[in-house]
Amino acid sequence: MLEFNNIQKYYGSYLAIKVPLLSITNGIWWMKGENGSGKTTFLKMIAGLHPFTGDIILENKFSIKKHRKHFVRLVNYAEAEPLYPSFLTAKDLVELYCETNCGDLQQAEDLLKQLHVYDAYHQRLGSYSSGMIKKVSLVLAFIGHPKIILLDEPLITIDAKAVDTICRIINDKYKEGTSFIITSHQTLHKDQLQFSGTLIAENKTIYTTGI
Repeated sequence: MLEFNNIQKYYGSYLAIKVPLLSITNGIWWMKGENGSGKTTFLKMIAGLHPFTGDIILENKFSIKKHRKHFVRLVNYAEAEPLYPSFLTAKDLVELYCETNCGDLQQAEDLLKQLHVYDAYHQRLGSYSSGMIKKVSLVLAFIGHPKIILLDEPLITIDAKAVDTICRIINDKYKEGTSFIITSHQTLHKDQLQFSGTLIAENKTIYTTGI
């Protein structure tokens, strides 16, 4: 699914991440690591939001350096602490994402209903709680037809019932052929998500291991 070749990410002269070679197969991957270990930086590199040296190849076909437009269209990303302009409504965001990602508006609205935020669909985001904002951001990540969805701490600030709903949506999307990389400090049970493997972020690198 993803191949990483000679990856180096610097902040100024500081080396944040170095990944000489790494392959991640299709599946649901749990990414673990201490705060500051580079998990978010790694996800943002895959999402095309951080510059770096080296290359990432998706589906043995698309290089983020050579085919950036095609690559980023196949990768969706939800931040740990999403921020949106307070004057926008959830409807504004959903319609924008559906238009740009060729998403299904009805499907997105159904997901908002499942997460119990559709009642505020036409309200400005400035009136939303942090949990409601989080739910909207996750729905946006599920829009379109991505090959991989990157979820950075998707379960923080949301209630237990919503956690079960999010896990069900992830499992459904995986059955449809979408892979996931999920960072989470929260314990996830096997009856919620069946992980394919674990990604470890430590010592300025990323590597795979069993669950």
